[in-house]
Amino acid sequence: MTHSPDYTFELSARTDGFHHIAGVDEVGRGPIAGPVVAAAVILDPDNIPDGLNDSKRLTARKREILFDQIPKVALVGIAEATVAEIDKHNILRASHIAMVRAIAALPRAPDFALIDGNLLPRDMPCPAMTIIKGDSRSLSIAAASIMAKVWRDRLMVGLAQQHPGYGWDRNAGYPTPEHKEGLKCNGVTLHHRRSFAPVRNILWQGKNP
Repeated sequence: MTHSPDYTFELSARTDGFHHIAGVDEVGRGPIAGPVVAAAVILDPDNIPDGLNDSKRLTARKREILFDQIPKVALVGIAEATVAEIDKHNILRASHIAMVRAIAALPRAPDFALIDGNLLPRDMPCPAMTIIKGDSRSLSIAAASIMAKVWRDRLMVGLAQQHPGYGWDRNAGYPTPEHKEGLKCNGVTLHHRRSFAPVRNILWQGKNP
């Protein structure tokens, strides 16, 4: 049985004296191309959009509608960690870098953050707690998951126009058969994550024909 996210975690933080509570989530840990994107959202408890849920449970159309609605009634910050940062650190660390940047990008600083996952990022600017599967449990994190997902999908559609042949407008940089075939035929772009096995293997084969 699946449950819809609610405002329980936010209300608990409010009971503890916090007023501006940000939900934070990232998208793009699995792709082999493109940045990882994070979003932070501070909802207005008196004006929460209907239908918020884990972005993966929503149709593309519903995500697009909510992507337009959320910034009208909530505070939103969105940020990236680059492919170079992913390759320099690792995808988990880069995800956390993006999360901290998304919090910093909010129009006002939160006094508490709800972080999707089981590990707090370093350098958090405020008190915070982690929530495993937070995007399906917390409305604020669900809103952040939608903002990050649509933002990144649109970014990859734009990159697909610059680099046809990989299907990024359809696979968002994930290692689908189409994407991997594109790698073999067209080679590695600046937007590919060289530390990820499918890309690393292509580069290795190029050096060792």
